[in-house]
Amino acid sequence: MTKEDLTEPAVSYQTPAMRENPPATWLTYHLAHPGPGTAYPGDPNCIFFWKERYHLHYIYESVFDGKKGYAFAHVSSTDMVHWTWHPTTLNPSFTKHGMFSGTGFITKEGKPAIIYHGIGSARNQLAFALDDKLEQWTQPQPMMPKDATGANAKLKQWDPDCWLNGDTYYAVSGGKPPMLMKSSDLKEWLFLGPLLHEDMPESLGVSKDEDVSCANMFRIGKKWMLLCISHRIGCRYYLGDFKDEKFLPDFHAMMNWKDWELFAPESVLTPDGRRVMWAWSAMKNLSTQSGIQSLPRELSLPDDGVLRIKPLRELESLRTDEKSESNITVKADGKYRLKEIAGDTIEMRLVIQPGAAKQFGVQVHCDKDGGNGFPITVDRETKTMLLESRKVPFELKADEELTLRVFLDKSIIEVFVNDRQAAIAPHMHAPENLGVSIFSKGGDVLIKEAKGWKMKSIYSAN
Repeated sequence: MTKEDLTEPAVSYQTPAMRENPPATWLTYHLAHPGPGTAYPGDPNCIFFWKERYHLHYIYESVFDGKKGYAFAHVSSTDMVHWTWHPTTLNPSFTKHGMFSGTGFITKEGKPAIIYHGIGSARNQLAFALDDKLEQWTQPQPMMPKDATGANAKLKQWDPDCWLNGDTYYAVSGGKPPMLMKSSDLKEWLFLGPLLHEDMPESLGVSKDEDVSCANMFRIGKKWMLLCISHRIGCRYYLGDFKDEKFLPDFHAMMNWKDWELFAPESVLTPDGRRVMWAWSAMKNLSTQSGIQSLPRELSLPDDGVLRIKPLRELESLRTDEKSESNITVKADGKYRLKEIAGDTIEMRLVIQPGAAKQFGVQVHCDKDGGNGFPITVDRETKTMLLESRKVPFELKADEELTLRVFLDKSIIEVFVNDRQAAIAPHMHAPENLGVSIFSKGGDVLIKEAKGWKMKSIYSAN
């Protein structure tokens, strides 16, 4: 950086803030944009743990100096649950361009830096923090990769990611197909060509040329993981390794099951070694809020090579008023409405022995008779979990119990099953439909345990 780089924004733009009396339909424990601005598209970006706080940015659209543009809203937290908004200093009036997706990383010198796409600049951009609150930044510097001959590399610059591998910075320029470059100092960049190795197996079921946007690359377990989206199919991930300075995936799977309900993922490594991710939940026909972020998810990859997906453990701090029921048999082709557990701002943990049942599950947002709700169904024959019409791959092993964790936050439903799969869906319901029922088809099931908690708001002390 030169002395000219150290330019601080002269104006502190509006700070998003929760309304004093938000509508009753607004979410209570999901991070969602409160205004001003529309928060579209709402991608989470540039997440750090810095000076004992987590800092998360997300895209939102507002008016800066009389013109509409895309900026990075900035929130911080000590627990990844309760958030404080900071002034929107990363905005087009300061950067001189709009801001689209990118990531955050720590430099060799131990300083926070961001990489993102500068709208209208035709370049990906880098900027460096000037203060520990991450409210002051250098002027962005455009990335100008060279090829092996020293000429300007020919590539489309798009959603970037940057990470350190040893002493070398690698950066992805996303799109179709994604490209890779490297640098020793974040100034001079050498273009390496396609990110994905030519030996990527066809058996993964996805083309090397598939769109890789909102990329986020990191080590997990004994592998490298590439979190990303395709604008065509949504949130997804690869697992693999680096070979010949390219990424060679050996596994690919989806995290999104309909439209853009889980989109634009971003993650951070916590001080205790957990990999935590968020994603933008772009819900159609949902008249509550915009700019909704999914609940944070903990990702891990044990030696069996199967990705584990769990709800953030700090969410348990929101629990109150625990209720429980146990040892309840639900007869084949019948249902049982829980007597103690109900609501639309709750967490539930269900442990079910499936017996010989072919299909079984839980209905939430039920009426007083335990029907007309939103079904979450495990189908053992098709090896899927169904959230209404959403077909989520999930296979229950022989003699395996089902542990289902369900989070209801007004119109948002998030489900985690046996730590191996997760899904999210919207559902508008009548205010009086707060019941929960268990159902079974083709055999009896045993509800070994059903626990439920009301969830406190992250926006108030109540």
